Amino acid sequence: MDHQPPITIITAPAFLRHDTGGSDHPEAPERMPAITDRLAEGRLANRIRHLPPRPAERSQLLTFHTEGWLFRFEEAVLSGRTYIDHPDNQVGYDSFEIATLSAGSGLVGVDVAEAEPGGVVFCQTRPPGHHAEPNQPYGFCFFNNCVIAARYWQQQYGRQRICVFDFDAHHGNGIQTAFEEEADSAYISIHEHPSFSYPGTGWAEDRGFGDGKGTILNLPLPPGSGEDQVLRILPKITAFLEQFRPDALVVGAGFDAHRDDDMSGLAFTVDLYRQLGEFVRWVGRDFTDGRVISILEGGYNLNKLGSCVEAYLMGLVGYKK
Repeated sequence: MDHQPPITIITAPAFLRHDTGGSDHPEAPERMPAITDRLAEGRLANRIRHLPPRPAERSQLLTFHTEGWLFRFEEAVLSGRTYIDHPDNQVGYDSFEIATLSAGSGLVGVDVAEAEPGGVVFCQTRPPGHHAEPNQPYGFCFFNNCVIAARYWQQQYGRQRICVFDFDAHHGNGIQTAFEEEADSAYISIHEHPSFSYPGTGWAEDRGFGDGKGTILNLPLPPGSGEDQVLRILPKITAFLEQFRPDALVVGAGFDAHRDDDMSGLAFTVDLYRQLGEFVRWVGRDFTDGRVISILEGGYNLNKLGSCVEAYLMGLVGYKK
């Protein structure tokens, strides 16, 4: 086991304070202990260290979001609103503060990946981010954690060619918005086909435009897809990465494609997440000199979420079945 890389989990008890209105909302605080408890009891427990996140600075949030959205979000929570724009986007009094901390988890992750390339970095955070657009929330997401981390990597460390690989069950419309006109930023998404799934974006023919033409790779899957369908499309990702040659990789790690998760019609298994971890490990080794971080997105079945995250981390450190 000594050859295996360390596992850094970036998280904080404060993430429990983002109030989504009770047990009827899928993006519940209980998602955090579901992961923590499983990792503490599993085979990876003695390899894990925990680091706290730090709040993203306003200037860092503004690398993607607008001033208008920051003011509107902060005003909404301070005035006692319980949701913003749509009942999906539940908030409490602390939600602006916690979303800022959630966005900052990826910044700490980037710092760790730069200091210790080849290690495993997982940001266990909420609220998630990949649906958030520059000026409004979508699908439980308020700040786009993956995009903010990518911008930080580019600006703080000069890693200009950043790729986000997102295997959440839903397409990350906000990430595509950020990158689709840029030559040096790329987005790869495996998701349920937009004909059947929220938010209705992520068509295979969407490849970017202008300077960003060819930097978007959407790989939509029909309902019921599982291991066979995912493993068949991984070579397409490899070919895309060979063309793009990223300097660093941000993974939008969503676990709501599990077959027992009601939030999608996909049929991923726990072991498929291990295989995705193995694939990311290989990508990091062959393309980015180990500069990889993963940021939690979806995953709402509390009985499966911890097992899925554990399996993904096992793949990242090279555990076999």
